[in-house]
Amino acid sequence: MAILVLLAGINAALNSQWYARQQQIAAPEAEYDVVIRRDSWGVPHIMGETDADAAFGLAYAHAEDDFATLQEVLASSHGRLGELTGAEGAAQDYAFHLFDARSDVEEGYERELSTDTRALIEAYADGINLYASEHPEELRLRGLFPVTGQDVATGFAFTSPFFYGIDRTLSALAASEDPPRNGEPPDERGSNAFAVAPSRDPDGETKLIVNSHQPWTGPVAWYEAHVTSAEGLDMMGGLFPGAPVPLLGHNQRIGWANTVNRPDLVDVYELTLNEDGDAYRFDGEWRELESRRIWLHVRMGPFVLPIPETVYRSIHGPVMVNDNGAFAIRYAGIGEIRQVEQYYRLTRAQNFDEWLEVMRMQAIPATNFIYADADGRIARLYNARFPARAEGFDWRGILPGDTSDTLWTDDASFEAMPFLVDPASGYLFDTNSTPCIATAEADNLDCASFSPLLGVESNETNRMYRAAELLAAIEGMIGWPELRRIKYDAGYSRQSAAGSYFRQIASLNFEPGDLSDAQQLLASWDWTLDGEGSADALAALVLRHIMMAAYRGDALPDPRETFEGAVRFLIETHGRLDVPLGDVLRLRRGETDLPITGGPDALRAIYWGDPEDGAHAAWAGDSYIMEIGWDAGGRVYSRSVHQFGTATTRPDSPHYADQAPMFAAMEMKDTWFAAADLAPNVACEYRPGEAGRTPDGEPCEY
Repeated sequence: MAILVLLAGINAALNSQWYARQQQIAAPEAEYDVVIRRDSWGVPHIMGETDADAAFGLAYAHAEDDFATLQEVLASSHGRLGELTGAEGAAQDYAFHLFDARSDVEEGYERELSTDTRALIEAYADGINLYASEHPEELRLRGLFPVTGQDVATGFAFTSPFFYGIDRTLSALAASEDPPRNGEPPDERGSNAFAVAPSRDPDGETKLIVNSHQPWTGPVAWYEAHVTSAEGLDMMGGLFPGAPVPLLGHNQRIGWANTVNRPDLVDVYELTLNEDGDAYRFDGEWRELESRRIWLHVRMGPFVLPIPETVYRSIHGPVMVNDNGAFAIRYAGIGEIRQVEQYYRLTRAQNFDEWLEVMRMQAIPATNFIYADADGRIARLYNARFPARAEGFDWRGILPGDTSDTLWTDDASFEAMPFLVDPASGYLFDTNSTPCIATAEADNLDCASFSPLLGVESNETNRMYRAAELLAAIEGMIGWPELRRIKYDAGYSRQSAAGSYFRQIASLNFEPGDLSDAQQLLASWDWTLDGEGSADALAALVLRHIMMAAYRGDALPDPRETFEGAVRFLIETHGRLDVPLGDVLRLRRGETDLPITGGPDALRAIYWGDPEDGAHAAWAGDSYIMEIGWDAGGRVYSRSVHQFGTATTRPDSPHYADQAPMFAAMEMKDTWFAAADLAPNVACEYRPGEAGRTPDGEPCEY
């Protein structure tokens, strides 16, 4: 039987992509009234009669630019990512089945999501289906289409816990290790945000900087769009594949940035099983341990192999069984499916009170919101759906799973969240750190006032230190030039993990030679990776190994080994120590190959991978950046830049990497948010499924 299953999997693998491309996907029956206008940077400005029309157009435009990633996102909402991406995707598929978010959506779709939200996401699905019906040669997975509104809602519900670090808990339990005592994300997810009130602006303006740090490709890489409708939707900003509206940015009256926060929102319980392993003890009784057989389909080269697994569930939530026993997981927002509705409602809010009312939904279980608006208000909300936990337990450790005393079923009140509004200093910042260092020292929140049961993080990043130091040093007004210098700062604070680590390197003893020379060179470093110092490359190679470990709370690597490895790399690949930073750190996309500055956990955040040809290619960090302002009269304007361009997976497009030179040079473009500003900058106009035309009436393709 096993060999038959294996042969069936191999046969399916050999034929799956061929069959995928032979599918005849029917075009949606519903009709939508929408126009897509591409500006000269290729950014889509969607104009729909209704909000649903606009979502349909957004989906179609995004598919034109990145249909490959959209298919991966949709595959993950069916637990089929492993068929496309192999073992890594299959691990996510296991989590998909473990969480069973699909069942939550199917059960609550019509009851919990409003009629207009369902219309929005169903129209979005139709936009993707239209593109799929027109381009069967691009299909990657048999049976994925047509997609539905439930697929869109499932994607939001399933991925939400990963933004506050549940993946580290899953990884530890899968490896039969103790879960982390907090929820740090395992990779370079981060972000900065800044808001300045009119009281600190030389022209009485309100300013907001959106500066998310994300991977540059894949399902959580930013895409820029402007979505409008005759019903009042008018939102410009960034979104991930699968989102029917921008997730951050601005409308006419309000704007917000998001940064990852890391409160303790995941609890792990050790279960006491019976001898057969099919029941667990709870409040003195035995309860059935629910189990389901699932199949993970894992691509291995040209093959897709079916692998059987079993997932379990207790009253607490999903259960993982490993070498140490059975462990249940309960997490913030478990069973919640309204994330997409809250984001949609946020785009329609027009003032602080309306925005605040939407935030009270708490469907988005984590992520900081940094807010600003046309009325001059600024705010920082440490958004988290804190569990209502009982006193007397170590909530950071493994909890007893045999008692209802540890089983929380309610959430702490909205008012329990750290919330800073309109500080007297006139400015706010956020850098993935404690919410109690976010403005001038005298105006910061008092962390002692928050219950330890909430699990508010106390982490301090280099970016936090730098932002606090640089903003505190400005005694007068904070105009755009001053704010940009801070946002693009590539410096490191001696208060950060880099300070003590570099002191350890300075104390090492080396014989005369390359290592002692390098030690002297590093001692001369000016503590900024701006590309101007002769020690920048050496410092960057050391910092690469320590700043993310410090961010996660992991032990730092041995200073001698780190330093010797950096020196060895420079000597072996460049033959010298004082290599310009731009020769070592590059922005590469297609034929574009540019020097870039910045580094890990710098305000100008840049992260890079393994070396290629003696250089490291950046792959994450600063990505979509947006400057938003409201002048003294309340009129909004904005500028933005993307690390590559709009057509993120279309190498033949002129917009594949056309923004990369601007990004590397720390420059920005106008978003042309206002209709009058956009009109002279429209390069192509069309309706989904129809041929496009330039303003002169000439054909244009997109």
